[in-house]
Amino acid sequence: MSEHRVSLQVNGRRVTREVAAQRLLRDFLRDELGLTGTKGACEDGMCGSCSVHLDGQVVKSCLLLAVEADGHQVTTIEGLARDGELHPVQRALIDNFGFQCGFCTPGFAMTMASLIEERPEIDAASAQEALVGNICRCTGYVRIVAALLDAAGRARGAADGR
Repeated sequence: MSEHRVSLQVNGRRVTREVAAQRLLRDFLRDELGLTGTKGACEDGMCGSCSVHLDGQVVKSCLLLAVEADGHQVTTIEGLARDGELHPVQRALIDNFGFQCGFCTPGFAMTMASLIEERPEIDAASAQEALVGNICRCTGYVRIVAALLDAAGRARGAADGR
């Protein structure tokens, strides 16, 4: 089993480690760095529970090797909040009761944060379509979509200085 040195930014912190060539990014984040908000469920990229940002883009960390993240910037759910303030998506998920057991919530939050960064003017139909890569086994998606629309509104308000 070959090992490789990887160096990457994780939640704004430089991390350098030796990792096995076949080590998944998800497992590296959870087991090596203790960032357990990134979940593993389906093992094949279908559920979105392992979603993180890689250089600002949503990726499913169960489909990437840790060595593929070498030299890149990774943000997990633990890094979404800034300076003790929840990200608008995190606040909206709480305020809209957009979670039940919470297992899928980090993946949804990471997907939603990226989405409102790209398209803050999102509507309900687009929100539903954009979340198709994330699965929640506990609830209908009504409150999750409501949280996404609320978060987008909050992001627009912040951008407008409100």
